[in-house]
Amino acid sequence: MDEYSHFVDWDKMDVSAQSQDTKELTCTDFHELKQLARQGYWAKNHSLRAKVYHKLISNIPCRTVTPDANVYRDIVVKIIGKRNSNSLPLPEFVDNSLIPTYCLNAEGVGAVRKIILCIANQFPDISFCPALPSLIALLLHYSKDEAECFEQVCRILACNDPSKRLIDQTFLAFESSCMTFGDLVNKYCQAAHKLMVAVSEDVLEVYSDWQRWLFGELPMAYIVRVFDVFLVEGYKVLYRVALALLKFFHKVRAGQPMESDSIQQDIRTFVRDIAKSVSPERLLEKAFAIRLFSRKEIQLLQMANEKALQQKGITVKQKSSVIKNLLNYCFSVFCVVFLRQNVHLAVHAENFKSEIVSVKEMRDIWSWIPERFALCQPLLLFTTLEHGCSLSRFYSHSEGHEPTLLLIKTTAKEVCGAYLSTDWSERRRGGNKLSFFGTGECFVFRLQPEVERYEWVIIKHPELASTGSETENHAQPASSTLSSSSIPSDPSDRLSPFLAARHFNLPSKTASMFMAGSSECIIVGGGDGQALYLDADLNHGRTSHCNTFNNQPLCSESFQISILEVWGFRD
Repeated sequence: MDEYSHFVDWDKMDVSAQSQDTKELTCTDFHELKQLARQGYWAKNHSLRAKVYHKLISNIPCRTVTPDANVYRDIVVKIIGKRNSNSLPLPEFVDNSLIPTYCLNAEGVGAVRKIILCIANQFPDISFCPALPSLIALLLHYSKDEAECFEQVCRILACNDPSKRLIDQTFLAFESSCMTFGDLVNKYCQAAHKLMVAVSEDVLEVYSDWQRWLFGELPMAYIVRVFDVFLVEGYKVLYRVALALLKFFHKVRAGQPMESDSIQQDIRTFVRDIAKSVSPERLLEKAFAIRLFSRKEIQLLQMANEKALQQKGITVKQKSSVIKNLLNYCFSVFCVVFLRQNVHLAVHAENFKSEIVSVKEMRDIWSWIPERFALCQPLLLFTTLEHGCSLSRFYSHSEGHEPTLLLIKTTAKEVCGAYLSTDWSERRRGGNKLSFFGTGECFVFRLQPEVERYEWVIIKHPELASTGSETENHAQPASSTLSSSSIPSDPSDRLSPFLAARHFNLPSKTASMFMAGSSECIIVGGGDGQALYLDADLNHGRTSHCNTFNNQPLCSESFQISILEVWGFRD
């Protein structure tokens, strides 16, 4: 076919989808290049795609000393010799991953193993990289020889631009990306997340499969279109496509019985057979229709998850037998497993007791919280049954803990609550005034009479706080730009990605905050028009519900509190 066809089994390829028209790519503008990649400008011309890949990869900023094609020619004989590469064991960092053939011929399949072994020789710092076999197999389609493919893969691995993340090379990076994906699913695929929680014992383990969906199960015609855009836009594209896959899985399989005993296996099968229901163009269209966070905000979330894993000492992958013995020995103290903590371990029936929610209900709440805190166990900080109905005691027991969980049971048997991302001591920043603080990770929810979570916690009705002149003055509309005192001076200290005002499109700076507290009251804002107000004696409360949203109110507009609990998160 062309000079890039040496490793391709064209009998397995859809040649009819290929065009032999001569095309060139001359644009260098990033935004134009991004549009061409998304539109599939080079998708139907094998030779053009190879040239585009070479151009894009050669422009990746790399370490000063990055192995090239000549290095490969020098070391491949020493490493492989005359032995059959199929008989040589692969390095541990590929985690026994299946090597996708992607319509490669027998020589191409053998070349993948040879290149992996040579990369292991040149990159001793790689400790975990299960996506590598797929990456090599894909690039062999668009390389003149093994040496050229080796050089291109090395450039991707050696990228030294801190703002341009390309491929995970350590277990810490891989695990934090799985946690970040779980956070994004929780926010952008709530219906699918609800299904995962319902049918899986450990939803976090399901989400740890997300890279396998892309670099393992997704057919060649699909992953190559994803890779087109990935080389232009970076890692964020992978999150987008994985979210789209989960959305399509939920749409196709919702209401149907599971095909196996494992939801993980069902998703893998769906992705493998995706051609039966979704085209590559439709998959990308769905992926880019998701209004995802910015690259910088996702990076902050990734940093937060990495920090949580490091604090738990989870930085390398342990062998399963070691983990099994460790779990048997440490189960009583809830040892963290090598992936993330199972919700059933975090909220254990024998060690959890609440007068408001059951173990099952607490596990449901736990499935909503950011994944870096799913590593923790619930810790009761305050309850009106033991500490009385005192706002000052509420603050004294809650301060110093971040985040916290507020649970309320009314005399009418309604149960509602809020996940609060920020330490209540932040309220002091406003002096005697009612001060607003918090991040967009906050949310409110109700459990009785029906389960409902309200995303994007926002103070939409600050007039609820108008119980005194100071509050009234503070609640006056202001500029749509947040004041510098509203946001921590160094966002990296909190590592929250949800501080950007542009996400909320709100009319005032009071409307853009999430929590408020004073000696007179507590206010928690809720997405979808919900807001919760508690008075100083913690006996009475009221809610605000905006009728422009098609949902049920959090609870009664005015209610009496039967029990109130505050829970923290224990390592």
